[in-house]
This record gives sequence, C-alpha cells and structure tokens, in this order.
Amino acid sequence: MFEQLFKLREHGTNIRTEILAGVTTFLTMSYIIFVNPEILSSTGMDRNAIFVATCAAAIIGSLIMAFVANWPIGMAPGMGLNAFFAFTIVGTLGFTWQQALGAVFISGIIFLILTVSGIRSWIVDGIPRSLRSAIVAGIGLFLGLIALSNAQIVVANPATKVGLGSLTEPAALYAILGFFIIAALDALKVRGAILIGILVITLLSIQLGHSEFHGLMSLPPSIAPTFLQLDIMGALSMGVVHVILVLVLVEIFDATGTMIGVAKRANLIQEGKPNRLNRALLADSTAIVAGSMIGTSSTTAYVESASGVQAGGRTGLTALVIAAMFLLALFFSPLAGVVPAYATAPALLYVACLMLRELGDIDWNDVTEAAPAALTALAMPFTYSIANGLAFGFISYVVIKAVTGKFRDMHPATIIVAALFIAKYTFE
Repeated sequence: MFEQLFKLREHGTNIRTEILAGVTTFLTMSYIIFVNPEILSSTGMDRNAIFVATCAAAIIGSLIMAFVANWPIGMAPGMGLNAFFAFTIVGTLGFTWQQALGAVFISGIIFLILTVSGIRSWIVDGIPRSLRSAIVAGIGLFLGLIALSNAQIVVANPATKVGLGSLTEPAALYAILGFFIIAALDALKVRGAILIGILVITLLSIQLGHSEFHGLMSLPPSIAPTFLQLDIMGALSMGVVHVILVLVLVEIFDATGTMIGVAKRANLIQEGKPNRLNRALLADSTAIVAGSMIGTSSTTAYVESASGVQAGGRTGLTALVIAAMFLLALFFSPLAGVVPAYATAPALLYVACLMLRELGDIDWNDVTEAAPAALTALAMPFTYSIANGLAFGFISYVVIKAVTGKFRDMHPATIIVAALFIAKYTFE
C-alpha cells in the first residue's frame, strides 16, 4: 500500500527509512507544541485549546503535504508568524484574537490564489535576496527580544528604555541553563536538542518546586474555545490591508524558501525535470486556511524537515509519520500545560540565533543592498513590529536604488510592495 501511495522504490527509499526520517523531523520541530501555546495565550486565547489547535494544524498540514505533494516536509504553525499574530496584530494594533484569526484566514485565501495563479512565484523571484535574508534575521532579533523578556533577562528601564534584569532570579537562571543545554546538544548533533532543553528545564523546575506537575498524559482538551472562532468581518473593519500584506509576504518567503531548500537537499528538484513544487505550495496555502479555522496562527513548512531528509526521508510517508507523531502528542497535554515561559524562552532564543545566520548572505559591500537590509532587521525588534521592519526595508530599498540611478535593477514586485507600504503610512 505504501509503495503504491508514495512510490518508495522510485525514490530509492523504504518504509523503515521513512519512519526513522519522520520521527527525526518530529523531534526537531516538536518544540512548537510547547512554544506556540505560550506565545498565543498572551492574547487571551485558551492555552489548552491552542495546544490542540497547534497539533491539529500540524497534522492537517503534514497530511496534505504527504498525500498531495508526496514530499518529506513537516508542517506546523510557524515561528515568527505566531509572534506577529500575538505581539503586533493583537498586542500593538488592537485586534481581538478572533479578528487576528480572521486576518490569517484572509491571508490564506489570498495566498492560495497567488499560488494557483502563479503570482507567488513571480513575487518570490522579484524580491531581492538581501531583503529576504534581512527579513529572516529581523524576525530572529524580534524573537530574541521576546525570549530575553520572557526570561526576565531584559527588562524595561525608564532611563535607557531597556536594561538587564536580575540574573539571580530563578527565571533567568533556568533560561540561561536551558540555552546552554540546547546549544550544546545541537552542537553535538543530538536529535531533538530544543525539545530536550525545554523538557529538562520544565522537569528541573518541577523538582525544585518552581512549577507544579499536573500529570503526563490525558485525553486531549477541548478545542471548542478556538475552533471556528475567527472573525473575518471584524478583521476587515479594522483596516487589515497592511496586516494581510505582511502575513502574505512572510508566508511567501518563509514557506517557499524552506520547501525549495529542503526539496533540493532531497534531490526532489532537478533542473529541466518536472517536480511537485506547485503541489507542495498548494499544500501549505491550504494548511494556512485550515489552521485559522481551527484556531492558530499561520501554518508553514518547517526547515527542521532537513533533518529528516538527512536521515533518508524522500517521500510523503515521512510527512505521514510526522502527522502521526503530532496525533500522539495530543495525549500529552498535561505536560504542555506545565511548561513555564522560562523553559520555552531558551528555545526561542536559540531559534533566533539560527535565524541570524541569514545576515551572512547579504552583500555588505553594496550600500544599496546593505542599508535597506540593515534597516529591515533593526526596525523589527526596535519598533516591536515585523510589519514596520518590512516597510522600512522595502521603502528604503526603492528610494536608495532610485536616487543612485539603479532603478532598472528593481523588480516590479519590489516597487509595488514599497508603494503599498507608503500608502499604508500615508492613510493610516
């Protein structure tokens, strides 16, 4: 049956290898079932329902990837996008979380249309590499600020805006220890380093009396508090255009880049040969719409899928195993409920560190590329908004290129996006 569904022999793999690859990818990406509820619950959403929605979105997305695209890529609510949902759309712009889910739904529909029409590929080809790299790095800096704040290592200071918190407080000490555990394990190539770090800090805090243990397994909690709670009309009434623009842009760069990178590593994309990229793009677009209806931020392809490819995963059977593992994870909700913020903070901080590697792909010798990229990355944490970072980057890129006589170097997609952001600031 699996041979017929996934064409294992054609891809030079077998059931055992695919199962091992699926488990490997799950271990490297499963930290999201602890981190996502921590971030989204700050909006007032029910934490237990978010846990179920996170697992459900991962299951649906990975199943679509398995059976539609037959690619070994895991799907789940994306890091960065969840922070934008919680801290910008709800926290800064004043949307309710229901309206924010409505915005995610609308962005998913637009994303689906862009994918089917081929415009998505046109946009991806048109955005300069320097800005794409800066967007990833800027989101990393944003996540790093959130992580250090959650660990109470960075605190508010009236004189200097931010300052150093007390490093002798339990939260800070746990976070520091967790970060060192994760970094050391990852350096030693231990699978699931981030997950292990979260669990070690959680168990240690329980043992030392800083957290309460409520059990390991139980039936999954109710998803009713978030299921079909999206408010589409409310989102539209809030002036949602720039929110949608940011969601779509980040989704495009994040998911498309991840899928192409992982697929190339698995030798699933070869020059001059047909591939299933369009099917994979359709899968992640559909998963965003489904996730918003369940009750979570945008679902995307996970770059951690590369670990499964490294373990030999080549087909959708790997993605099917990932979905099965997230289904099993639903029964560990009591454990997810006791994970404190200082246990997920080091995971966020380490992911932030990995995202900053993108800065190396920027041409720092070309000011017309480097300056907009730097503005993009810096504006995200300093304005506490991914949207502002994108706006600063695109607008400055177009202006600097234009005044230096390099207008022809710009793709129309870049100019259009910059114009939309200018209109947003003009009419808000």
